[in-house]
Amino acid sequence: MNKILSILILLIIVAAIGCGNKVTIEPPGSDKVLLTVDFHENLPLKYRFISERDITVDWNQNTNAAQPDESALNESNEKLDVTMLYNPIEINPFGITTIKATCQSIQVTRNDIIQKDAVDYISGKSFTFTIDSSGKIHDYSQLDELLKETGQKAFSGTGNEKIKQPEMIGDFIATQWFLWDSISSIENPSHGIGIAQSWASKLSVPTPMVSRLARDVTYTLEEIQESENGNIAIITSEYEQSDSAAKSWPVPYTGSFRMQGTFGLLSNYKLLELSGNGEEFFNIDMGQTEQYNQNYTMKIQASLPLMGNVKPLISINQTISMKLLK
Repeated sequence: MNKILSILILLIIVAAIGCGNKVTIEPPGSDKVLLTVDFHENLPLKYRFISERDITVDWNQNTNAAQPDESALNESNEKLDVTMLYNPIEINPFGITTIKATCQSIQVTRNDIIQKDAVDYISGKSFTFTIDSSGKIHDYSQLDELLKETGQKAFSGTGNEKIKQPEMIGDFIATQWFLWDSISSIENPSHGIGIAQSWASKLSVPTPMVSRLARDVTYTLEEIQESENGNIAIITSEYEQSDSAAKSWPVPYTGSFRMQGTFGLLSNYKLLELSGNGEEFFNIDMGQTEQYNQNYTMKIQASLPLMGNVKPLISINQTISMKLLK
C-alpha cells in the first residue's frame, strides 16, 4: 500500500511539473519555509537600484570637540541610479538557469549635478550569468570582464602617470555581484528557515576612495506576510565591520595610479567603525525579491602625506536599495 501511495505522489509531482506549475516540497517542521530563487518563462524582471552616500570630511584635528568647527567640514553627496533587466534564456528549476542581464539606464549624480562617470560605459551593455534555485551565481565571467572594461574608462592622463577620476564602479558591483545574497547565503536551504532564525554572510562596502572593505551581515527571517502577489518573507539584516573582503570579489583595475580630488590627497585610510541595518521583502511564491533597503554609517580615519599630525575623520552615510518594477 505504501509503495502504491508513493507511486501516486510521484505521478502527481511529475504531472504538475509537466503542466508548468511550481511544486513546493515542505521542509521538515511546519514552522519552516523554503526560500528559493525562481525564474519563469517569458517573464523578465526589471529592477531599479540606487546607491547613495553623504560624505563628510572633518579636517578638525580635535575630534573630541563638543561642537565641530563648521569651517573645517567638507560635505558632499554622490548617487548611482541603475535600471537592469534580467531575462531568463534557459530555465532549469532543478539545476542551473542562464540569465541575460541588460543595463537599460545608468546615471551618476554628485552634489545634485549629473556627472559623467566611468559606469556610463555599462549603459546598454549586456552580460549573462548562471544561477541555481538556492540563489548562488555560478558563472560571473562576463560580468567580471565588463567590470574590468569599465575600470579602464576611469583613467585619464598621458605617459606613465595614470590619473583615476572619481567613479562608482564599486557601487555597481555592490548591486550586481551580490544579487539574492540573503537567499544564497543560507547554509542548508533544503532544510528551510524558521521565523526568528538567523544566518550570516558578507557584503562589499563601496566607498569614494580606493578601498577593499567588507561588512559582516546577519540576516533574520522576521515574519511571513500575506499579500495580493503571494506570501512575503520579511528578512531583516544587521551590519558590522568585517576583518577582510573575499578574494573572489572583482577588482576593476590594478597597477599604480594617482587619484584625482580630495581622496587623492589623503592616504592611510583606516576603517574605525561600521554599523547599520536593512530590510528585504522576498516573494516566496514567485521566488523573487520585491525590494530591499540597506542603510549603514561608517567612520574612516585618514592622513595627509607630509603632514603627519593632520588626520581628517571621514563620515559616510550609505544607502543601497533595490525595487522590482512592474
